[in-house]
Amino acid sequence: MPTRRAKANSCVIGPCLPLARGHTGPRTNTLPTRLESFQIIDYNSSQSMTHTLNSTDPRLLSAKIKERAMAEGFEKVGIVRAEALLPERERLQEWLARGYAGAMGWMERDTNGRTDPRELFPSARSVIVVTHNYYTDHRHANLAGTGKISRYAWGEDYHDVVGAKLKSLLNWIREEVPQAEGKVCVDIQPMMDKAWAVRAGLGWLGKHTNLITPEHGSWVFVGELLLNLELEYDTKQVADHCGACTLCIDACPTGAITEPYVVDSTRCISYATIELRSPELPQEIETRMEGWFYGCDICQDVCPWNRFEQATSETRFEPRPGNISANLSEVLELTPESYAQRFRKSSMKRAKLAGLKRNARALMKPK
Repeated sequence: MPTRRAKANSCVIGPCLPLARGHTGPRTNTLPTRLESFQIIDYNSSQSMTHTLNSTDPRLLSAKIKERAMAEGFEKVGIVRAEALLPERERLQEWLARGYAGAMGWMERDTNGRTDPRELFPSARSVIVVTHNYYTDHRHANLAGTGKISRYAWGEDYHDVVGAKLKSLLNWIREEVPQAEGKVCVDIQPMMDKAWAVRAGLGWLGKHTNLITPEHGSWVFVGELLLNLELEYDTKQVADHCGACTLCIDACPTGAITEPYVVDSTRCISYATIELRSPELPQEIETRMEGWFYGCDICQDVCPWNRFEQATSETRFEPRPGNISANLSEVLELTPESYAQRFRKSSMKRAKLAGLKRNARALMKPK
């Protein structure tokens, strides 16, 4: 169980089989400047020497990249070698073989490419992994005629917010190292985000299959920057601190967490309300939604590591009007035009207008 030091990831469902603390440097509000030299002080001789380093020195460049990433607003950053995730690939294939991906056929396409960043970006040598806290101190209203929205979707689309910061980081790296090339990945690209975060030492995979960080719990987004540069790699990983706790497993109303670290998406409320494209929700989901209109946070809400959440400093993650709890009647009245305007720059576009109306109808049915 977390101590009082722990604060408050999340996210959307993903490959859900078990998949591992890297130095992040001090938080600063000042952007680092170009560093051409550094000073080593020999305290035994009371003399100092200034050494000029090429900015592509892996150790120095890695430290500068981490400092810059923190200045961009990321809370944690780790760097690991770009290589195939072989154990994770095996678990992904097993998960797919069980049929747990449901209708997400895209998960089955090219599992080798999904688990090797060099398939996505052939010149990749390093993977910079970041997390961004998105917790905001608000609660669902639980009023009649409304449906609860998953916390990650309250504010602006995280793909845009996190992606823009990673692009800014890449542009800075290019200024430092003109030959640098990279690719930004934020959930849309075929990257196993949580697996890379674990490898980079940013946290561990919880029994609910979300990344848990010691500092911010599971209320974090994960993103990666693939680089064609050799860097200094983090090797320390965070131990699994779930222990004997089964709160997330016990709380899931549909039994989607079939065993620790394994989620059957076909039984998951988040999958059904976001990814599923059928005109009606499965009966076993519809009768156990517990008021969730878009996504579901139950397994995260009960997690002890989320008891000491810390509000994000990113104002774009603050809830948009009507994005904590949706007015179901208003959803049913949406037209394609009003839908496009209402959910512009919102990750809720993922469910499509038809999916949102289906979810609203399901919640409004007499129980």
